[in-house]
Amino acid sequence: MAISITEEQKSTITNWVREGLGLSDIQKRVREELDLSMTYMEVRFLIDDLNLELADNRQADAPAPSDALDTEPEPAPGGVSVEVDRVVQPGAVASGNVTFSDGMKATWGIDNYGRLMLQAEQKGYKPSQEDVETFQRELQRHLESGGAI
Repeated sequence: MAISITEEQKSTITNWVREGLGLSDIQKRVREELDLSMTYMEVRFLIDDLNLELADNRQADAPAPSDALDTEPEPAPGGVSVEVDRVVQPGAVASGNVTFSDGMKATWGIDNYGRLMLQAEQKGYKPSQEDVETFQRELQRHLESGGAI
């Protein structure tokens, strides 16, 4: 189901981006102030659709996109590496693996509703906020360059 956003709401979100808010803060404000429920990735894609650039993206030197999805992943800034499966796991529109900066590995998937699922090898593992943000940026970069979604 597509989320309908008015021009006024788009303008409000544009102002938040220009104020330098991060993606998590924008997602929170969308929920609290605009009464819209959007996943982190949906907010990220909306910002891309509005041709906006987050403050943290303007400061970072992003690595060049990789064309090969099935090769050994290159560590991203922060030591997070992301792989995209050539054969998608059942029930997902995209899936793969991630290794966080502390060496912990997890599998990930995105379902038909755009929800991100993460299953770590160690039960109860929670990556750092910085690793999560790096993972999400790298995942988006891989998906955009590989056309997986």
